Formats: sequence, structure tokens, C-alpha cells
Amino acid sequence: MLDSKLKKTIRDIPDFPKPGILFKDITTVLEDPELCAEVIAEFVKRLNEQKIDAIVGIESRGFIFGMPLAQKLSIPFLIVRKAGKLPYRTIKYSYDLEYGSSVMEMHIDSVKKGWNVIIHDDLLATGGTAAAAAELVRMQNGNVAGFMFMVELGFLPGRAKLEAYSDKISSLVKY
Repeated sequence: MLDSKLKKTIRDIPDFPKPGILFKDITTVLEDPELCAEVIAEFVKRLNEQKIDAIVGIESRGFIFGMPLAQKLSIPFLIVRKAGKLPYRTIKYSYDLEYGSSVMEMHIDSVKKGWNVIIHDDLLATGGTAAAAAELVRMQNGNVAGFMFMVELGFLPGRAKLEAYSDKISSLVKY
């Protein structure tokens, strides 16, 4: 089962990036091309029943599986990045973090009106960044059709935060 393969492969890094955090390192998954292919295949399978017009990947680890997923589905791959990283005109969304705030951006012409968009990132924790991406999609009159993550930290409130945008929240492995 994919869940158990991922749990055996994902490496725990204690006290990273700061004391008290147990970081889930997916670089070990990326070193296994067969496992990566299984991850993409499972994401595709989970989206099979939905009409999706685009995948939005969140900087930077959301790009890793988001782009190949969009290619498999033959749909556009759109990116959300931290402020100041995109070359064209952007829309911005500011949001609060546990300690401070951040700003995410997207090109102003990325999402077409009425598009059904899946927002993808590697990990769901508190949900702030994914919610910011959802706001950027809504600002362009797109529909948040759901969220997809490789890893979900179920002991944090991320899922509850994202349910305001869509009830379709999928993760391949939960801790």
C-alpha cells in the first residue's frame, strides 16, 4: 500500500527548522523514481472523477509533483510564489503565520474565469499557505475544486481551515 511505503520512506528530522518541530523530509521519496511514479498515479486516480481545468502548485515543493500531475492530466500548471518572485503583473494575498505574516502572489492572468482548480502542495500543516492560494484563485473568479497533499499532519488544524474552500481535501499519508 502506498501509505505504508511513504511512511517507511519519509524521513523525520527533529528540531528542524527550529527546536520542537519534527520535519517530514520528502527528499527520500524523490530519490525513488518508482515511488514517485506511484505518487503521481495515485494523485491522477483520485482526480479521475472530477472536471479539473488546472493544477496550482505552491512554492516550492508543490511544484515537484504538481507539474507532472498537470502533464498527466493534460491541463495547465499554475504557480503561487512568495512575494517578489514572479516576473509579470501579480495579485497578492497577505496572511498570518504562527509568528508573523507572509504574502503570496500569482500572475494576474493565470486562472481563467470559472476554471475548476486543484491546489497542490507537499504537506498540509496549519493550512495558511494553501488557504492563501485558494484566495488567489477566488480573486481571479476560479473555483477551488479541492486540495491535494502528499503528507498531512492531522494533529494540526489545516484541514479544518481548508474546508471553507472545498470539502475535497486529499492526502496520501497522514501523521
